[in-house]
Amino acid sequence: MEAVILFPAIDLKDGQCVRLEQGDMARATVFNFDPAEQARAFASQGFEYLHVVDLDGAFAGRPVNADAVERMLKNVAMPVQLGGGIRDLKTVEAWLKKGITRVIIGTAAVRDPVLVKEAAKAFPGRVAVGLDARDGKVAVEGWAETSEVTALDIARRFEDAGIAAIIFTDIARDGLLKGLNLDATIALADSISIPVIASGGFASIADVKALLAPRAKKLAGAIAGRALYDGRLDPAEALALIRAARAAA
Repeated sequence: MEAVILFPAIDLKDGQCVRLEQGDMARATVFNFDPAEQARAFASQGFEYLHVVDLDGAFAGRPVNADAVERMLKNVAMPVQLGGGIRDLKTVEAWLKKGITRVIIGTAAVRDPVLVKEAAKAFPGRVAVGLDARDGKVAVEGWAETSEVTALDIARRFEDAGIAAIIFTDIARDGLLKGLNLDATIALADSISIPVIASGGFASIADVKALLAPRAKKLAGAIAGRALYDGRLDPAEALALIRAARAAA
């Protein structure tokens, strides 16, 4: 159980920390008006890697909540992975220079795979691909549109590109606390060599235990959002389980 990471999520809308239901911007709940404060809270709880998404940027196709992201970078020392509106090499480079540890390319991974390969070559280990699936097909443009390709189809394009990770989100579960779709996520991880991170629906300590089960051994981690914000997942308990699993490995 070498590198399983539980990523706390901060999703940004209008400069605030929110959670959506199934990616619907009209179904947003504000959990913190100050994302930097939220980032500090996650750091103090012992999390070791922060997952941030610029939701407005995902729809606009360019960074929108840059000020909020930069404030977070100034307030926490832990690494941050960032997605949302990253559609060209210039934006990738700009975020990495500002201190983002890893950028996540989503829509462009479907529409411009050459960009992903160029970015991964230019910045080894610092580019991830976000694959967000609805009924097995990958959604793009902030989940507003659904493509005709599957997550596995796209993941295979990048097998030898040096991608740091693939973040696989089940849109149908996202923000609804239904539990991770580990069956689909593990099936993806078993079909490729790129590390896979599970996302969408994280609900309770049961998801942490499932993530640490032998059948999930290829997964690199999972992203937790609403379950942390509404208290259904105790950070101390979750992180203690993960530390214990690492120690026993």
